[in-house]
Amino acid sequence: NQLQTGKKIDKPSDDPLVAIKGMNYRTEVSRVQQYQRNLNEVENWYDNTDSALDKATSALQRVRELAIQASSDTNEQGDRESIQMEVEQLKMHLVDVANTNVNDKFIFNGTNTDTPPFNDQGQPTGELNNEPVMIAISDETTLQANLRAEEVFGGTEGVFATIDRFITRLENGENVEASISDLDEGIDQIINARADLGARMNRLDLIDNRLSEQEILVTRSMSENGDVDYAEAITNLITQESIHRAALAAGSRIIQPSLVDFLR
Repeated sequence: NQLQTGKKIDKPSDDPLVAIKGMNYRTEVSRVQQYQRNLNEVENWYDNTDSALDKATSALQRVRELAIQASSDTNEQGDRESIQMEVEQLKMHLVDVANTNVNDKFIFNGTNTDTPPFNDQGQPTGELNNEPVMIAISDETTLQANLRAEEVFGGTEGVFATIDRFITRLENGENVEASISDLDEGIDQIINARADLGARMNRLDLIDNRLSEQEILVTRSMSENGDVDYAEAITNLITQESIHRAALAAGSRIIQPSLVDFLR
């Protein structure tokens, strides 16, 4: 039975201690594997958030370049109109980034993941949800999977309001250079948010390594507790077979065959 099943026991009554330990080990393995699935969910949030912040930073830096270009006195009305058109397109792109949706979840709207945080004009669709999305990754550790929209893009006076003021200044053709410092603040805000995210991602890697090692150790302990040692089992089987054959041989010598045995 051991060679066929690969297990030391067939039922708990064979060895209650081994059975109890095996149940505990299986529970521990299942627990670690569930935490690893949770960790993968957090990692998915972080990767998509980091990608969104990268796109947002690039877009804002381009808007800043256009602000520097538009602040030159050599620009004519047609030049400012061309810059304005590009800025408006970049704003629409930033709105799309702020409304990033992953697996039917808007990742920048707190726990209200079924509603986009901003409308097409970059205005909050309601009161921005600042509740953290917490996911357990060990018995005593939970990680915040999301970044708040307000700390990345700001609220009613965030990056979208800054871009709107820039567009208005382009239309009026005055005080355009004032938008440069405003855009710098918006860029710094996103960079700081990305730095915070990077620190979380580093911690996530450390926890991932710890869970992987824990799974290996628990799996090994479970195997040592319940799995059969094939070399030992084969040796025991061969020994039992040898003893059995020896017993049969001894019995055949003790009990001599009679004429009746041959007649059978």
